[in-house]
Amino acid sequence: MFTEIDLPLILMAAFIASASPGPATLAIAGTSMASGRASGLLLAFGITTGSLTWSVAAALGLGALMLANVWVFEVIRYFGAAYLLFLAYKSARSAFSSEDATVKPLSGRGATLFSKGLLLHITNPKAILFFGSLYSLGIPPGAAYGDLVIVIAAVGLQSVLVFHGYAILFSSKPMTRLYLKTRRWFEGIFAIAFGLAGVKVLATRIQ
Repeated sequence: MFTEIDLPLILMAAFIASASPGPATLAIAGTSMASGRASGLLLAFGITTGSLTWSVAAALGLGALMLANVWVFEVIRYFGAAYLLFLAYKSARSAFSSEDATVKPLSGRGATLFSKGLLLHITNPKAILFFGSLYSLGIPPGAAYGDLVIVIAAVGLQSVLVFHGYAILFSSKPMTRLYLKTRRWFEGIFAIAFGLAGVKVLATRIQ
């Protein structure tokens, strides 16, 4: 039964999503390799800002919606579970794929790289779907706005550590090659984690 905000579940799902290979991580990898650590960090800053934007929109929007209509929570909960299971399927398919991931460097300096990172995340429709699903899993109906601020801050800090950590990691070419070689193993782990999270949500009941 949902009686309080499940911050560990939210942070676990957010970490899996941000750490898994995707347009953002591959762009950070390519830019850090091609242009150095500073450029990678600027791009990561833009991506983190975009992530925070969607996070605030989803948290406040869902909070207000569920406060007015508690039944909406059940609908969103099932949608969230379905989306997590879909992510599990995509990760599993990628894990069994023989194709190698390719890094995608972005060019520019200063504000240009920041803007490209911001647009990369803001224009990704999957971002709002993910955050909407994510917050429906661990935030109960009627959650206080103060609690939502804590969740937003925690998820935001974790995103900073992950994306900026990737910029630092990928500025080392040997580490990047190692990551790309072990990508399929990581995808397999992500598939299992997403699947377990989806099943947990489906098995949970609210009163």
